[in-house]
Amino acid sequence: MSKNAHGIVPVMLTPFTPNNQIDWGGLERLVEWYVDNGADALFAVCQSSEMQRLSLDERLALSRRVVSLAGGRVSVIASGHISESADDQRAELMAMADTGIDALVLVTNRLDTGHAGTEAFRAGVENVLSWVPRDMALGLYECPAPYRRLLSDDEFKLCRDTGRFVTLKDVSCDLETIRRRVAMSGDSGFAVVNANAAIAAAAMREGSKGFAGVFTNIHPDLYAWLYKNASEDTPLRRDLEIFLALAAMAESMGYPGLAKTYHTQLGTFQSAHSRVTDYDITERHWAVLDLLNHIHEGTIRFREAIAQRAGH
Repeated sequence: MSKNAHGIVPVMLTPFTPNNQIDWGGLERLVEWYVDNGADALFAVCQSSEMQRLSLDERLALSRRVVSLAGGRVSVIASGHISESADDQRAELMAMADTGIDALVLVTNRLDTGHAGTEAFRAGVENVLSWVPRDMALGLYECPAPYRRLLSDDEFKLCRDTGRFVTLKDVSCDLETIRRRVAMSGDSGFAVVNANAAIAAAAMREGSKGFAGVFTNIHPDLYAWLYKNASEDTPLRRDLEIFLALAAMAESMGYPGLAKTYHTQLGTFQSAHSRVTDYDITERHWAVLDLLNHIHEGTIRFREAIAQRAGH
């Protein structure tokens, strides 16, 4: 790979028009917003992208367009790994590998669809290695859907020792697991990137190479500052760490529709339409717009505090 697949890695949204088509203009504005707000890489065609609700043609078109829009400024990784059968997985992964991405991200539960264990996982990895080009860098994603399949230590080492894996989106949500995985990774180049906001700063201090959680769709620049300053003992860092953890608890209030609503307020999207959040979030989640306003106000205040410190 010519670029990294770690740091601040937004899990990209897919904007839709009100009539349920991909909004390519909204996607262009979104990519610019990510780049302007501290993204080191973009994770296209992931769960936040609603990949389970995208056709194969849509997944491929989305990946190609993100690569084009990024224009080499940041690396682009993508998954779209959703199928059950080996034949369908082979077709989708080989096609995705041909979209110009910097790394192809495999979903751990698709490598063991039957919950069979390590031998099934090993066979899944070996299948993919036999399918995709030898120069295609790979990543792993412990995607929660349709079930969260965490890597065992032996499985982590298996992937590390292939020399092909460059990133893991860690969804263990456990500091001890992250600490152990970072140690196992060593100098192999297999980056462990935590995705849980509650432990974001602590995981960075333990060696997580950045952050890839859902609130990279709200304030990726604040996570970028935190990543650079995670170990400093200052009130600003401590207060930001708490704010980011608490703000991210809003995820349960209709995400990804929640983040799409936020981007309509920013002007990134014209519509908050979502194939996953197929209801009105204001009816089900009381005062959710007020909560979003508080999160936005807190984001602005921390940006001002960071800018003020930088000015000194």
